[in-house]
Amino acid sequence: MAHRVAVANNKGGVGKTTTVVRLAEGLAKAGHRVLVVDMDPQGNASRRLGWAYNPDAPQLTISEAIQADREGSVAQVVQPIGWDVDYASRIALAPARLELENRMSEAGIVGAWRRLTKALEGADDHFAYTLIDCPPSLFHLTQLALAAADSVVIVSEPEYDSVEAAVRVRDFIRARAVELANPDLALAGVIVNAKQNLASHADQLASIRELFGSLVWDPVVPHRSILVDADGDEIPLTEVRGEKAGEVRAVYELLAQTMAKAVPAP
Repeated sequence: MAHRVAVANNKGGVGKTTTVVRLAEGLAKAGHRVLVVDMDPQGNASRRLGWAYNPDAPQLTISEAIQADREGSVAQVVQPIGWDVDYASRIALAPARLELENRMSEAGIVGAWRRLTKALEGADDHFAYTLIDCPPSLFHLTQLALAAADSVVIVSEPEYDSVEAAVRVRDFIRARAVELANPDLALAGVIVNAKQNLASHADQLASIRELFGSLVWDPVVPHRSILVDADGDEIPLTEVRGEKAGEVRAVYELLAQTMAKAVPAP
């Protein structure tokens, strides 16, 4: 079974999806097989990995796998990504569309929070890592991810609101993991994203290190417009050109190495 990592923050716009996509890329370049499970109804991780919904030949998504309430149902929705690079064959995707929001209505059904756990059973055995992109909340879709995960990685910008939301995730794991029948769920790391050369960012980075200690992973991700361009163009970082492209690639390759050390693949 893969080591399952939920990537979370209780605030939107902090770079969770970019982190999932680029960690998947870095891990795949290092030789690991990675499954990306898109649990955000916006479906941005799916799009950025080059996946597109085809209304003429509709593909199954993670929403149908969860709705099935059946062991291993994710295997029926896993698809290749759309990047044209050699290591793309080591990344697979359980995509999301807006219809994933319909699963929210099941929150009151007994045992519904276990449906992703059940759906992944046996379906990710041949992967080293399953990276779960969570929506910016702590409600049902994120709880599905936390119930299924072995570890959590929080992504935070060095901004007050983002740091406060990161603390809410940490505290939620501490208080609620047992209620999700996942008492061993652990916070594996905190990735600081989009740091700029600002006094306020330096102060908030110091605050993050004080709050989370050795769980803060290095390197810190700098704010770079080429990341926005790569996400918008749905391309891997190896296809990005520009003065800072090599720096950004190196950052995520190092973070992928940090993940492999902090949460070794089975």
